[in-house]
Amino acid sequence: MKARILLILALCAALPSFACAKDKKKKDKKKVETEQVQPVVEAEPEVPVITDECLMNVSLFNESVKNNQFADALEPWTKVYNECPNANRAIYNSGQKIIKWQISNAQTEEEKAALKNKLMKLYDDRIKWFGDDPKYPKAYILGLKALDYVEYFTEDPVKEPAYPWIKESVTTLGSKSQIPMINLLAEVSYLLYKSNPEKYDEQYVEDYQLATDYLTEISKDKTNKNAVAAKQYKDRLDLIFAQSGAADCNKLDELYAQIVTDNIGDLDALGKVITLYKRLGCTESDVYFAAAEAAHKLQPTESSAVGCARMCLKKKDYDGAIEYYEQAVKLADDDYDKADYLYNIALIYSVNNSSYSKAREYARQALKFNDGMGKCYILIGRLYASSKPYGNDAKGKILNKTVYWVAVDKFQAAKQIDPTITEEANKLISTYSRYFPTKEERFDLPGEFGSGTFTVGGWIGETTRVR
Repeated sequence: MKARILLILALCAALPSFACAKDKKKKDKKKVETEQVQPVVEAEPEVPVITDECLMNVSLFNESVKNNQFADALEPWTKVYNECPNANRAIYNSGQKIIKWQISNAQTEEEKAALKNKLMKLYDDRIKWFGDDPKYPKAYILGLKALDYVEYFTEDPVKEPAYPWIKESVTTLGSKSQIPMINLLAEVSYLLYKSNPEKYDEQYVEDYQLATDYLTEISKDKTNKNAVAAKQYKDRLDLIFAQSGAADCNKLDELYAQIVTDNIGDLDALGKVITLYKRLGCTESDVYFAAAEAAHKLQPTESSAVGCARMCLKKKDYDGAIEYYEQAVKLADDDYDKADYLYNIALIYSVNNSSYSKAREYARQALKFNDGMGKCYILIGRLYASSKPYGNDAKGKILNKTVYWVAVDKFQAAKQIDPTITEEANKLISTYSRYFPTKEERFDLPGEFGSGTFTVGGWIGETTRVR
């Protein structure tokens, strides 16, 4: 009996320990499970400490680079770049020059290739440590990277890796981009287009338009010291685009017909289409007309007015064309553009509306905006030469020949103000001079030709010298 009691007491004493052990086991298991489901938190990259030695080395390599002593700059620059790449932006400005100096002095192609890759990494590191710089942000750095890729990776004919860098750079910075970067976007896009026209045609057209829009904006800013350079770059891109095959009007229609339909209420999108078609001379396209008409309804502009005028001409609605060209004159800022629109109105009146006096009136207005527009004088001269202000009797037939005197006067004036049309003017002078009144004819009308001058009658009303 006593033994039995002792056994029970022993078991009772063991139960709490057993329960505790069991409870501990459960807790340990739960702890393991909890640890397993905890997310892994990556440690923040350690920011290198900028020591006094780093700052001293920055000063050393910077001074050497300023003096083009790249060999002396290499050791302190390398030390700073490796140990404290966040110390100063000068690490990267000077680093470009140092690595480029190394590339120019490389002894083997392997060494040169490694240095070129090092140059690309330099830009990545600059973005890592200084990509938020307000003056030279990530987009600017990517532009520099793309420029150097194109310059140094000559073995790559297409330059595809540079495209996303320069695209992000230009689309982010816009017209504040450096001109070479804007130009590079169109150039790299062109290389991609040449490598695969079907894949990259739409992209190239878009990039060309983006680049030339920014260059045009810069070129028209008279306060911008780079305005002239922007105009030169734009003219070059225009030439390349015109010769690329992507500029074909039918091809543009394939690309932009649906874009116009989808953006019929988007003035900005329509304006870009109108500008592109106008720039490339595709102004007889139905797509261009549709864009111009839709844009003009939303908000009349110079470009949309011109587009509607051309559409009216195609439909032989000459009164409508005149009305739209007159709107374009009022909306235009450039005097030369105003002159062109007025000249077009003069042509409509001379050819389609057969109103010679109105045609001359608009040609004269055009000359007020562009006094070097020789074709206005050519037009007036042709109008004079086509006139018969004196009837068809014997006297009238002789007097009608006096129109050739004033016509030749205009042809002479044309080549004096515009040497580019000298050949055309000389041919017209030679042609119409043969129809001057002869000596015999002038002798038959002494009362008309008695003095050295003669005023041609009718709507012409101009005085000229007797010849």
